[in-house]
Amino acid sequence: MILHAPSLSPPRGRFAPSPTGRLHLGNAFAFLAAWLSIRRQGGRMVLRIEDIDPDRSRPEFVRAAMEDLAWLGLDWDEGPLEHPDGEIRGPRAEQPATFRETGLFGPYIQSLRLKRYEEILTGLRERGLVYPCYCTRKELRMLASAPHIGDEGAPYPGTCRTLSDNRQKELEQSGRRPCLRLNTEAAARQLNGGADTSLVLDFVDGVLGEQRFTMDDCGGDFALRRSDGVFAYQLAVTADDADMGITEVVRGDDLLLSTPRQLLLFRLLGATPPRYAHVPLLHDAAGERLAKRHKSLEIAALRHAGARPREVLARLGELAGCLDRPPEPTESRAALLARMAAGFSLGRLKGRVLKLETDDADTLTAAGPP
Repeated sequence: MILHAPSLSPPRGRFAPSPTGRLHLGNAFAFLAAWLSIRRQGGRMVLRIEDIDPDRSRPEFVRAAMEDLAWLGLDWDEGPLEHPDGEIRGPRAEQPATFRETGLFGPYIQSLRLKRYEEILTGLRERGLVYPCYCTRKELRMLASAPHIGDEGAPYPGTCRTLSDNRQKELEQSGRRPCLRLNTEAAARQLNGGADTSLVLDFVDGVLGEQRFTMDDCGGDFALRRSDGVFAYQLAVTADDADMGITEVVRGDDLLLSTPRQLLLFRLLGATPPRYAHVPLLHDAAGERLAKRHKSLEIAALRHAGARPREVLARLGELAGCLDRPPEPTESRAALLARMAAGFSLGRLKGRVLKLETDDADTLTAAGPP
């Protein structure tokens, strides 16, 4: 099974917001870095809505993300556009989102791509690379000998990899519903052409430099579909990036351990992976990474309090080290972004500590309504 892997020029980057809340300055920084990098290369930007989780995604946050990006001046060349009648039907409604789209590689909304994910999962299962896992989260925490890894959960020790058919039936009859995991040892054997189960995934990160991981470093066998039937992030994102011809992924360094897993899937599916760059996360004045609880630092909150996009962009540009001087009083948003792109370098972000000052929100909103 070969994924669609269009050979496209110029370079192609992407925004991939999850509509589970409003965008904050931390999201904006990562999106700005992706936009500056691809625009500096003369490339095309794709907007993809990652609403794969129906319990957490909300259609109103799809429009909100688009509004926030547009307010900042971060445009895109392909992806969803607002429906002419303003109506949004999201994954929790009877019909999927009804945004118009522009571009050749849609749909660009994950809830419209479920058949594609099922096709890929079926192909992996037919190759003997997928097995059901009946372990609960509590059991995984008890079994795991290594600490929690990021947001992906405890490393999986392979407990269900060799379960008999009879044992699987017993577990299902007891009410357990399995997730589906990738058998990374079987994957290694296929890729190595024999019994060798060793597998090293290495890549050169655009910010962090040379990276080298084994699957054990990344938590072992990982989920492709959850026990509730929702497709896992790793499968959906790999499929999307391959099908949409993405050549560069710029995202927060909290997702670094996702990259080896996605590289493994790219290899199994015969597709060319993008280049990856993991930028440092933005932290508040107390040193906590920005999250949805930072309501005052949401883009919408800043906008409604009177912030102007130029000042917000300038502050983020200062943190990224791509502004040689403050904005001129008459400098437009577009001119500022062009100047930031000319001075931007992913490599300069290595080792930078991105921390907002206590009064940043007040400073950004002090100018009054634009």
